[in-house]
Amino acid sequence: MAQPAEPMLDTLGGTQPAQVARRYLLATRPPFLAASVMPILVGTAWGRAQSGTLDVTVALIALLATAAVQAGTNVINDVGDEIGGSDRANVDRIFPYSGGSRFIQNGVMSLTEMKRWGVALVAGAMLLGALLAWMKGPVVVGIGLAGIALGVAYSLPPLHLAARGVGEIAVGLGLGFMPVMGSAWLQSGRLDGAAALVAVPTAMWVSAILLINEVPDIAADAGAGKRTLPVRIGVTGTRIVYAGMHLIALAGVAALVVLGHLHWGALLLPVALAGFGVATTAGISNEPSRRAAQRASMERTLMMHT
Repeated sequence: MAQPAEPMLDTLGGTQPAQVARRYLLATRPPFLAASVMPILVGTAWGRAQSGTLDVTVALIALLATAAVQAGTNVINDVGDEIGGSDRANVDRIFPYSGGSRFIQNGVMSLTEMKRWGVALVAGAMLLGALLAWMKGPVVVGIGLAGIALGVAYSLPPLHLAARGVGEIAVGLGLGFMPVMGSAWLQSGRLDGAAALVAVPTAMWVSAILLINEVPDIAADAGAGKRTLPVRIGVTGTRIVYAGMHLIALAGVAALVVLGHLHWGALLLPVALAGFGVATTAGISNEPSRRAAQRASMERTLMMHT
């Protein structure tokens, strides 16, 4: 099966409006925006179940705002990794899952253009958040600002959470936990323990995407001083943490069943996913001879999240 080609200026260049729009869209890594769409759908469904009503307009605005946050975070992460040098030095990447979008390194967009685009996306998300606050109240502002702060702090100094081994926690909160809680509150006006349990699986599954995608980057990240969790604990430790994330996701659903919030049948898919997730650990590797297995494990992780 042919692998996706990296973005290059000869195919993505041009000054026509359609060419510029396409270039800027692809810089956000649109195939990965499902990571923000799914939590909003889950939270909206939970909030609707609690309130008995569905505000479609609010749900759509929340979806756009969260997608803008993730898109901005993706672009800002490219900026941070270019400044730090990890993406530039990454020869072991498995595109498009690791090593960044390659827009800066391949000369498709400049560092300055990417900086401005990232800021514009975050600003757009904030405007949408302000609209939601006007429609539903100020609680969503706190949740949204926390998500944006985590996205920026993940990639950039002085915090640069990804380099401190806690990037998975930041991503799990910002792209898993908070979108579920926020979208549930927008529909029901409630923030409670049950909604938090609903958010646990999405947080774990999106964290697993980041964790496994960092494995091929271990050498480049370590060389650039970006001490991600896989750099710190190695491949074996990463396998253990990855399996644990899938088991915690299952535990979140099991708790909802035990507490009477969900029918026992809701456990069937998470049980299957947990088993599949544990089995997927066998493919986690940064050995050059096992790149095909690592790629397959990355793709399975994205599938499990969806």
